[in-house]
Amino acid sequence: MTARFDVAEAIDRQPTSRRQVIVIALIALCLVMDGYDLQAMGYAAPSIIKDWGLTHASLGPVFSAGVFGMLVGSLLLSPLGDRFGRKPVILLATLSFAICMLGTCSATTTTELVLWRFASGLGPGCILPNAMALASEFSPKHTRVTSMMVVGCGFGLGGTAGGALSAWLVPLFGWHAIFLFGGALSVVLVAVMIFALPESVQFLTAKAKHAKASETLNRVFPGIQVPEGEELHVPMAETHQKVSPLELLREGRGIRTVTLWVINFANLLNMYLLANWLPTFMRDAGYDHSTAALAGSVLWGAGVAGNLLLGPAIDRFGFKAILTPVFLLATIAIAAIGNVTVLASTLMTFAAVAMAGFSVIGGQPALNALSATTYPTHLRSTGVGWSLGVGRVGSIVGPLLCAWMIDLEYSTALLFLAAAVPALISMIGMATLHNAPRLKSKPKPQSEASSEHPRSA
Repeated sequence: MTARFDVAEAIDRQPTSRRQVIVIALIALCLVMDGYDLQAMGYAAPSIIKDWGLTHASLGPVFSAGVFGMLVGSLLLSPLGDRFGRKPVILLATLSFAICMLGTCSATTTTELVLWRFASGLGPGCILPNAMALASEFSPKHTRVTSMMVVGCGFGLGGTAGGALSAWLVPLFGWHAIFLFGGALSVVLVAVMIFALPESVQFLTAKAKHAKASETLNRVFPGIQVPEGEELHVPMAETHQKVSPLELLREGRGIRTVTLWVINFANLLNMYLLANWLPTFMRDAGYDHSTAALAGSVLWGAGVAGNLLLGPAIDRFGFKAILTPVFLLATIAIAAIGNVTVLASTLMTFAAVAMAGFSVIGGQPALNALSATTYPTHLRSTGVGWSLGVGRVGSIVGPLLCAWMIDLEYSTALLFLAAAVPALISMIGMATLHNAPRLKSKPKPQSEASSEHPRSA
């Protein structure tokens, strides 16, 4: 039988290459534009309300439409990456929300805004799972989680950049400029990626496109030499070709899959609850508008810091060892926000908000990375997409649940105590998650790597 060359293990033995950095940077830029798109309506909303004479409540369905579009994209469209490839899905998803941003400029009614924002959410819903899968498959094991966490930073950076740009664009050109700028920049990014973004070598190998896989492998990792007469191989690729969400529950994956869904649901519930309601609670506690807005910036800024710091820690110590105490910290921080806000201690409140942002927002890209490393190549996009899709149900439930508790006149302290429960569930889920991948590994010297490539008869 033909000898086989294990592509995944060969990549694991390589140091980081310049071409790999370019691939990770392009994927991160996709998520920068993704984050920009999803935050764009929030930055445009005050001008739209003023120009159209709307109430604040009338834009509620517009915001919900975007989140619902992401939910549909995660569940129904993300598996396309496991069938047709990571690259075409990322390209089409980026192009789709570029078109939708440009189309949003033509809206003249809230109904049209709802339709455009729903359509705009479909692309981001499937782009993140495939971006994480591609980043995972182009990263050696010793830097895999760090690479995926860096990619995850793009989302927060896009939202932050959108705020700075909107402060400059809207006064000069109106709210339409936010979407025109984002749409045009996304189209340019698509044009660059068509030529510069390669397809996953593992995906190409699994689909028996060996010539293209070899060409891509040599271009991105020039240090890898495939011995003559050996065939590229991805473990399990020949015997597991079915791409279906039901496969996530089969062959011993069921308990881990459901546990990941529960953790994602609980964490995204908290993430969107804090993002949507924290400034309001700060104002209700007596803080002025600027301080309340600053609390939101602290929340997201601490989340970006979490993205950057948690990746190397997980690469070194593993998901379970890091994320279990991180979600314990989230439980304590969220419960503390309500109590220190009642005490009107600004410093303590901001410290609690920062810890919550670091743990909840910073922990979400780590959960995406965990999903990407849990599933084999043929199920990777599907696994990440469904974990996020189920989690995004939590992102819808969180703000609604908070509004319901406000209507019942819950105190701020009691409300945040209740919000700490999902964080506690995330912590328990991580602590009980069996066989969470630990990716610690060191690249071997090139001479050793080339002489010890994996073979199987």
